Amino acid sequence: MPDLLLDFKKDISVIEEGDGVVMRSANSSFNLGQLSPGLVAALRQLADGGATEDRLADIVQETADAAALPMFYYYLQQFINMGIICYTVRADGLPLATLVPFSTAGQLEFPHVALDQKYTLSRFAYCRHEKGRAIVETPLFPAKIILADWRSAALLGELAQPQDCNTLTKIPGISADTVRSFFSLLLTAKMLDVASATENDTMTQWEFHDLLFHSRSRMGRHDYPSGKTHPFLDKIPPLPAVKPKMSDFSGTVRAIDLYKPDIPKLKAGDVPFTWVLEERKSIRNYGVNPITDKQLGEFLYRSARMRALRPSMTMMECSNRPYPGGGACYELELYLAVNTCDNIDSGLYHYCPQDHQLCHIADRNRQVEALLKNALGSSGEDELPQVLIILAARFQRVAWDYQSMAYSIILKHVGVLYQTMYLVATAMDLAPCGLGAGNADLFATAAGTDYYAESSVGEFMLGSKGK
Repeated sequence: MPDLLLDFKKDISVIEEGDGVVMRSANSSFNLGQLSPGLVAALRQLADGGATEDRLADIVQETADAAALPMFYYYLQQFINMGIICYTVRADGLPLATLVPFSTAGQLEFPHVALDQKYTLSRFAYCRHEKGRAIVETPLFPAKIILADWRSAALLGELAQPQDCNTLTKIPGISADTVRSFFSLLLTAKMLDVASATENDTMTQWEFHDLLFHSRSRMGRHDYPSGKTHPFLDKIPPLPAVKPKMSDFSGTVRAIDLYKPDIPKLKAGDVPFTWVLEERKSIRNYGVNPITDKQLGEFLYRSARMRALRPSMTMMECSNRPYPGGGACYELELYLAVNTCDNIDSGLYHYCPQDHQLCHIADRNRQVEALLKNALGSSGEDELPQVLIILAARFQRVAWDYQSMAYSIILKHVGVLYQTMYLVATAMDLAPCGLGAGNADLFATAAGTDYYAESSVGEFMLGSKGK
């Protein structure tokens, strides 16, 4: 291991109590029992600024307590396995960069770095701001590196191109040995690659943002809060379960009442469920006659209406709808870019699931035309959809309740609603097709929404079925 400073994570404290030594963190505490004075002194040093491993061993032995040395190394390894030991590279006696592991990190290895070996920054490493500090993270390893000095950021910037230890000593106060220790820290956290190395086929096929999204929305490679934590309870009021009816750009609410099917009658006489499952498929061409307002009304009622408001244990209103939704948030809003539909003018509409109405937003303008043509390009066909249903998310409906996984949940809901709409359309003998891509900026401009508060996350084409 390089000459690194070892210390506990910042939330760890060491307290001597009557029945022994207690270690406390923000979420837990455990009693180590009675320890020798030298071992207690070493633990206190770890909690109060840290020291090198050799210096910690000296502290244990300075109390004429050499027999406690094996116990010190035992505890140190346990702390490393628990992921509560941090590692700091220093320059001129000051911290340069600190590796902070997430959760358990027993696989830490500090490889030897050859002075003439060239290295380059991993394409999966990224730098961001967190609580007044610059940090580097990667989805490849459960740790972050805090850049404690401008020189560590300078070193990182130089690593966009292959570098060896000797070429980076031009930075003030940075020796080849310091660079070597810094490289070892980065290599341990899988943030650095040997310049001559090639990726295997598996890693080559991962894009940076996909792997980052996968690792940050699942547990295991980070220690950030995750799940239904209500992070904004008593801080920010939650969005209502039902979005207020939208007006057009003149400020006028123009609502169209839609047809409501007889659900009990459908339960008794609808086509069999297995038939629907087996017949479901994407259909990208349409009948001569367009979809009717009655068919569109039945489709929306069966797939996306709000059946009831539900009470919640928190301040956030919840609702019940035909498709499942995590936490009953139901953040998805449906917008319809109508190309052709009997008895409904071409234009852009917002679906109100509570009153089962379409609220007019805009006539068929340049943006609506662009939305339809964009869907055409995504479908690979040469016929505009009769109706393009755009799924937009009110992101804060989910982010108010969940951490680390909010956007992941939203995408799951898109898939759930896609399948629900496919099955309903198949049962109604309509032509459905979910799309894999869409332009969220274009949608926000067309609908007049804030891109960061509500923008599109899915698109679904619908029309009458051809022969």
